[in-house]
Amino acid sequence: MNRTKEMGAPPGTLFYTGDQSGEVTITLIEYNEHDYIEKSFNDLSACFNHLKPGFVKWINVEGVHNIEIIEAIGKHYNLHPLTLEDIVHVEQRPKFEDYDHYLVSIMKMISYDTETRSEQLSLILLENTVISFQEPTGGDAFDLIRQRLRLAKGRVRKLGADYLFYALMDAVVDWYFHTIEKIGDKVELIEEEIMNEPKPASLNALYNLKRDVIYLRKQIWPVRDMVSNLIRTDSEFITSNTQLFLRDLQDHTTRIIDTVETYRDLLSGLMDIYLSTNSNRMNEVMKVLTIMSSIFIPVTFVAGVYGMNFEFMPELHSPFGYAATWAVMLVMMGGQVYYFRRKKWL
Repeated sequence: MNRTKEMGAPPGTLFYTGDQSGEVTITLIEYNEHDYIEKSFNDLSACFNHLKPGFVKWINVEGVHNIEIIEAIGKHYNLHPLTLEDIVHVEQRPKFEDYDHYLVSIMKMISYDTETRSEQLSLILLENTVISFQEPTGGDAFDLIRQRLRLAKGRVRKLGADYLFYALMDAVVDWYFHTIEKIGDKVELIEEEIMNEPKPASLNALYNLKRDVIYLRKQIWPVRDMVSNLIRTDSEFITSNTQLFLRDLQDHTTRIIDTVETYRDLLSGLMDIYLSTNSNRMNEVMKVLTIMSSIFIPVTFVAGVYGMNFEFMPELHSPFGYAATWAVMLVMMGGQVYYFRRKKWL
């Protein structure tokens, strides 16, 4: 991700900071309690020409690398240049902003298979309109929302754009639960492995999981503040009915944060256990080697004394010298073994 051209640029300057390319797909969903229309466009003007009065509109822009399209949407809906800048700068911290004629929420959609993947999601709430900007990474969290809209299930077709705004954020938070469940399964497997037979690969897996959990914590903590600010706003776009659902969303984010903190502490504990286990195993090995060395050091001393090349050594000419030397060495070794057992070192 190249940010060098950002240096010195005035606020509101648009340039994409990600690495996506290709065509931008624009999906328009218009609905009310009785009717539902869904169309995809490659041309923004065709999308605007299709807008109908009397419908709640959801415009989903998949791909934010085309600056011309982002500028055209900003011009059509009179969006602030700083809002457009936040949309194309895809490493934004999750946040909420309240403008005169629209609201903005920015958060991360996070998924997990073998590693954590994320994409920035920008949601804009206007009168009877929700615009979502996302990067095309092979899927999103909104399939269930689309299905409920198509089948007229639940409240989403009966309520306004503010409820859709909430529902999209709630879908992303539900993905957080799914991601955390997958990480939790891996944590349990590694915990069992470390308790039974720790391996060097376990430390690497622990490190990767801890890095993923820290990234989740970094992205989810601001979401709670974002939802709290959204609840406290006095904007006319958020109805009192939707405020109740936003409080429930805040509870969900708090639960997720508690779970992430639990896993972070657990992983830190597992890493300490792994290092302690390895240290204890090394200590046991060193203990055995030290005891063996202690047993053979006196014997080595005796062998060294009688290995000296002096002619006048009394024991050299004794017929029982060899046997006596062995007897002394065996007694010394046996005595040390007995002493170590008494001390429970063996």
